[in-house]
Amino acid sequence: MKIDGLALGAYETNCYVLRSSEAAQDCLIVDAGLGADELIKFLQEHKLNPVAVVLTHGHIDHIEGVAALRAEFPDIKVHIHKLDAEMLTEPHANLSAMTGAAFSVEPAEFFLEEQGVIEQADIKLSVLHTPGHTPGGICLYCEDEGIVFTDDTLFADSIGRTDFPNGNTEHLLQSIREKLFTLPDETKVYPGHGPITTIAHEREYNPFLR
Repeated sequence: MKIDGLALGAYETNCYVLRSSEAAQDCLIVDAGLGADELIKFLQEHKLNPVAVVLTHGHIDHIEGVAALRAEFPDIKVHIHKLDAEMLTEPHANLSAMTGAAFSVEPAEFFLEEQGVIEQADIKLSVLHTPGHTPGGICLYCEDEGIVFTDDTLFADSIGRTDFPNGNTEHLLQSIREKLFTLPDETKVYPGHGPITTIAHEREYNPFLR
């Protein structure tokens, strides 16, 4: 798998562009960031065709770029967990109302469940429902590649915030221990913000989980 990462917007939200190989033109996007200009420029420069965007949760810094992606690539399909689905259409739920710049966008085409598999652009990702940061937060695991995209659930030496509406610290820690720390040690972690890490490192050194 070819993975390109871009840190988008004021909150430097990690957006990942996934391809089955270097030569592939179809791609799958993980999170759309806050402001998609850089992402769209990257896709255009590399002549890529984004067939789907998977939103790991519904906060504004992960979803705002959806509108621009749909305008530029009308056939793209949006995926989000059903418990975060209203965050696309409700500015208070996605936290944009707090910033004074209320944002909403048309609903997703696909609603994810507790468990499932996303197969787009010749890429297969297992959905891990990891509530805590938001009720419908998900992580995306590719066993064959030994990688997991951990949303705002698990970061390098940190964890996601739970002080936003509908956050829950107990649920977040349970999600990490039961869904992520059961993955193989060598699994590479691609978080929603910050640098790449590994499951082994976080299991041993993350100060919030020791």
